[in-house]
Amino acid sequence: MTDETAPPTSAADETPSAHGTDAERPSPRNHVLGFLRDVVVIVAAALVISFLIKTFLIRSFFIPSVSMEPTLEVDDRIIVNQLAPDLVAVERGDVVVFRDPGRWLTTPPEQPRTPIEAAGDWLLSLVGLSASDSDEHLVKRVIGIGGDRVVCCNDLGQLVINGVPIDEPYVKVRDGAPDVSGIDFQVTVPEGSLWVMGDNRYESSDSRYNRTGSTEGFVPLDDVVGRAIVVSWPLERWAWLDNYPLTFDGVDPAE
Repeated sequence: MTDETAPPTSAADETPSAHGTDAERPSPRNHVLGFLRDVVVIVAAALVISFLIKTFLIRSFFIPSVSMEPTLEVDDRIIVNQLAPDLVAVERGDVVVFRDPGRWLTTPPEQPRTPIEAAGDWLLSLVGLSASDSDEHLVKRVIGIGGDRVVCCNDLGQLVINGVPIDEPYVKVRDGAPDVSGIDFQVTVPEGSLWVMGDNRYESSDSRYNRTGSTEGFVPLDDVVGRAIVVSWPLERWAWLDNYPLTFDGVDPAE
């Protein structure tokens, strides 16, 4: 006859561990490594997303001069929609940022920086958090688009576009100035180009002052980085940038 009595069990066999054996428990070191890995992944993803946004959608610039006062003041930060002009048409009245189309800018003296500052600025510029190249760009308001005939000025001191005088509420002129330009001109804007002027008309080196350059004062659409849509800094200056559609509403396309 066989003995069917079960062999005795130890207390350790009868009390299963709620968390497994010590070998199965994650060590504090593994917790730290896992946390650091997650942080690296999150930061890397944020940098990639920021880089894509800066490259294809929006980016930041700061204003280095008084040429767009009172709309934009020195050291304002602006957000620029880079979908214009490739996907969104540039219109009269838009405030645009563009690369220097041909010696409009004088080269500013380079400020000394430490290697750490230079590296940090380069990294931030990749994700659109720094605007270190603002001095290499200009910001002006679009007055004429391809085909437009722009004339300054009529007897009331107004610009005339395609035979229609316009009233510009955004313009800043000197006291006693005879008109909104200070320089008489008559131009026809080539297709694929823009005629641009600063809002601070007597303190802006714009299309009027660069007519002897390679582009004869016009800005090729290929040089446009995008349309400025908002003043983002300082906070008390936060505002959407108006393109004043009513000002240009009566201007018909050039024949």
